[in-house]
Amino acid sequence: MSETVPSPDAEPRDSVAVSAFVRPHVPVGSASASTPSPSTLRRAILVNLRQHGPMSPDGLATHLGASRTGVLQQLHALEQASLVAHAIERHGVGRPRHLYDVTPDAQDLFPADYDGFASALLDAIESVGGQDLVEEVFAARRRQLGARLREQLDARIAPGAPLADRVRELAVIQDGAGYLAEALVGDDGTIRLREHNCAIFHLAREASSCCEAELALFREVLGADVVRETHIASGDRSCSYRVEARAGD
Repeated sequence: MSETVPSPDAEPRDSVAVSAFVRPHVPVGSASASTPSPSTLRRAILVNLRQHGPMSPDGLATHLGASRTGVLQQLHALEQASLVAHAIERHGVGRPRHLYDVTPDAQDLFPADYDGFASALLDAIESVGGQDLVEEVFAARRRQLGARLREQLDARIAPGAPLADRVRELAVIQDGAGYLAEALVGDDGTIRLREHNCAIFHLAREASSCCEAELALFREVLGADVVRETHIASGDRSCSYRVEARAGD
C-alpha cells in the first residue's frame, strides 16, 4: 500500500523487519529513556499491538517507555490512516478504557515472504508432475491473465485502435501492477514496451517459464509480433520488448 501515515515527518508506510523497530522496555521517567521519533514510535506501537493484542494508550506508553501524549498523537495518526482502530471497554465504575488494535490494512507493513512461498510452491509442482506440469501451470495462468488484460484493453480503447495505443494502455496496466512500465514510440515508428522493474524477480530468476509466459501473453493480447530485447532476470536494467504489427495486418 502506498498511503502514508499523516504525521509531522510524513514518513512513507514502508515494510520494515519487526526486530528493526521494537524498543526495549524502559520505564517512563527513567534517566535512560529517550524520546523516540514519531516514525519509530508509530512502528513500535504497531508491532506491540500485533504481538500483544489490544492495549490502552497508558499500557502502550508504559510498555514502550514513551509519554502518553506522544503515544496518543501517533495512535490518532495511525487511526486516521486506518492502520489501527479502537474499541471502548467499560469496567465497573469510572471512565471507560479505549483499547487500540491493528486493522487488516496494517498487514502490508509487516514482513512477508511471498517470493519464498511462490518458489517453494513451484518446486512442489515440479516434484509432483515434473517440468511439463510447471509449463501447464504457467500456460493456465497466462490464459487467465490474457482474458483479464483483453477485457481491460477493450474497455479502455476503441476497436481497431492503432497498435501504439494498445501498447500504451498495456503499459499503464503493467505499471499499475508494479512493473514501472512505459510505452515508447521512436522517431522511426518503432514501438517498445519497457518494464523497469520485475515484480516477480526472484521467481523469474529460478524459472524461465515465468518470462516466457509473459512474452507469449504480450503477443496474444496485442495481436502482434513481440521480441524481447533486454531482460532483468539476465542482468539487464529493464525488460524491453519491441512490438511490431504482424505481416498482413
